[in-house]
Amino acid sequence: MNRKRFSWILVGLISLGFIVTGYMSYKMAHETLEEQIQQDSLPLTSDNIYSEIQQDLIRPIFISSLMAQDTFVRDWTISGEVNSLKMVHYLKEIKHQYNTVSSFYVSDKTKNYYHYSGVLRKVSRSNMSDSWYFRVKNLKPGKDYEINIDSDTADPSRVVVFVNYRVYDFSHKFLGIIGVGLSSNAVSQIIEKYKKRYERDIYFINDLGDVTLQGKTQENFRSIHDRPGLKNIAQKILTSPSMSGSYQFNGETRYISSRWVDEFQWFIIVEQKDEFNGLILKRAIINNLVISLLVALSVIILAHWVFKNYQSRLETMATKDKLTGVHNRQVFDELVQTKCEVTTVKDAPLSLALLDIDHFKEVNDTYGHTIGDFVLTRVADTCLSHLSGRGEVCRWGGEEFVLVLPFIDKEKALQLLESVRKEIQNQSETPNVTVSIGLVEREPMERVQSMLSRADKAMYKAKKQGRNNVQFG
Repeated sequence: MNRKRFSWILVGLISLGFIVTGYMSYKMAHETLEEQIQQDSLPLTSDNIYSEIQQDLIRPIFISSLMAQDTFVRDWTISGEVNSLKMVHYLKEIKHQYNTVSSFYVSDKTKNYYHYSGVLRKVSRSNMSDSWYFRVKNLKPGKDYEINIDSDTADPSRVVVFVNYRVYDFSHKFLGIIGVGLSSNAVSQIIEKYKKRYERDIYFINDLGDVTLQGKTQENFRSIHDRPGLKNIAQKILTSPSMSGSYQFNGETRYISSRWVDEFQWFIIVEQKDEFNGLILKRAIINNLVISLLVALSVIILAHWVFKNYQSRLETMATKDKLTGVHNRQVFDELVQTKCEVTTVKDAPLSLALLDIDHFKEVNDTYGHTIGDFVLTRVADTCLSHLSGRGEVCRWGGEEFVLVLPFIDKEKALQLLESVRKEIQNQSETPNVTVSIGLVEREPMERVQSMLSRADKAMYKAKKQGRNNVQFG
């Protein structure tokens, strides 16, 4: 059965499936609507809310980032924090200019807590209220800020949403933490606005499942682990960047969608109660029929294109090594045979090299397989960059690669392979590795297996010669 015929049969089956779905939609309206809410409606709401949050809440992150990069802050700190009034004045200007409820800076050297109202005190590990500072100071590399809700140091009766941003000097040495604060009431009002607009419950949780932000009229609970029904899918929520599902609470079904917001390091949760009525059912039936027709039409138009691209992907998967992206061993015989035929017809040389990474087992044992995979990819990329289309690279197995070099004699191949070997040896990334290479030039009418056998012997000769060299076979 050819691809074109199969495509049209598949399109026909899909179209028939949609026609049957449309016919049965009246009886299955509840299930259809439930799926629509879980797979489309709630995730779309999450996307819309996330987009608006970027406008409403990303701003203080941007402000804190600018403060952390401010030359004045860094120069003043490096110069010994002379005249604290300069920093207080700076923070006061930030507060007024951007209309925040708080602005602050904590120096790592002096541990002084500078506030727009003055120098409040020194932070200390022994003070539990200062735990946020040492937590942010020890954030993982690449994570330069944290958002947390805490009491305002200047006014403990006020709860503030703080953006705590790490400050570095010009040599990327840690200097302290700076940032601004938003009123938690203001943030709750933002969430209330979204709740009224979308008629759904909206709240935020951290990566432990604790509720970090919610609206004023939200059903109050501290953690998704404490809520009956919801706790059963808590692990799924906390281990997925996004998910849709449902749970039972107080005898009713609640649909839920979650999405990880990387800027806040929180999940946004959108919930909707299972409240169906005749109008919703009618809309569900109509929407389902319309969607069915549109999707069926789209499938008819795109079927051939999809199959063509899918087949291309399958061919790539079948011929390329998944890790390094070079040819895999399954296509080597056909590839090298083609090169042999072309060079034979044109009476041109063909060289073949077998490259082995020295002491690769020690790399895996010392650094782990993830770093080992990185080394394999790095070596493959180096080979490809030096060949520049003049030859082919194949992963032969484990840490071995075969380089096929048509129209290149062994003298030129030696120069090329020496440049490959030297670059690999001199690469600065850890771990530093070397390679041993066995090189042969095809003899008249020589078979591929004979070339591989000679290259293998030459490669082992290179290892006996102390490794990190190229030997002829």
